[in-house]
Amino acid sequence: MFRLEDGIAALQAGELVVYPTETFYALGADAFSSIALRRLFRVKARAPGRPVGLIAADKAMAFSVACEVPVVARRLAEAFWPGPLTLVLPARDEIAPELIGPDGVGVRVSPNPVARALSAGIVRPITATSANLSGAAPASTLEEARAGLGKKVKVYLEGGKLTAQAPSTVIAVSGSGWKMVRVGAISEDQIAAALK
Repeated sequence: MFRLEDGIAALQAGELVVYPTETFYALGADAFSSIALRRLFRVKARAPGRPVGLIAADKAMAFSVACEVPVVARRLAEAFWPGPLTLVLPARDEIAPELIGPDGVGVRVSPNPVARALSAGIVRPITATSANLSGAAPASTLEEARAGLGKKVKVYLEGGKLTAQAPSTVIAVSGSGWKMVRVGAISEDQIAAALK
C-alpha cells in the first residue's frame, strides 16, 4: 500500500501517480516537468494536441498558471472551488504547450484531500487527466486504473470507489466573458446563477 509521501516523492522524481479526485481517478505528473509530461502522454497513448487539465492545491496556485485572471474566473472560483469546475485561463509563457488548448490552460482546485495534498507537496500544479488509456472509460476504482495502466505508473494511491456520475465542468474564461467547453458535474444554469 502506497502512502501520500510515496506519491509526492514520485512526482518530484518525474514519475506518474494515480490518485483520487472528486470525480474519477486521475493520472498525475508534475505540470512543470517536461520529462514527466512526455511520460504521461506516452503511458496514456494520448494524441498530441489534446490538452491536459491541472489540479492545484489552492486558488492562489491555480491562478498562478494564468497570465491574467478575469473577474468572472474569480467569481466562479469563489462559488465552486474546491469542486468539479475546471477554469480555462489565458496561460503564462512558462506553461508547457501540451497543456494549453485554444482557450488557454485548464485548472481546478479539487475537494479531494489527496489530490490537493499531492499538489501542495510538490508546491506546483499536477496533471488531472483521467487514469485510463486514451479513449477508455474513466476509472472509478484503483483496480480499474491499474488494469489499464499497469506497471507504467510508479505509485497508486487508494481513495475507495469514486461515485461521480460526470467529469468536471470546463469553462473557458477571458476578458470578454465565458463559454461552456464541457458540461459536467456543474450545470450551465448553476454557472449562470453564480454570475448574476
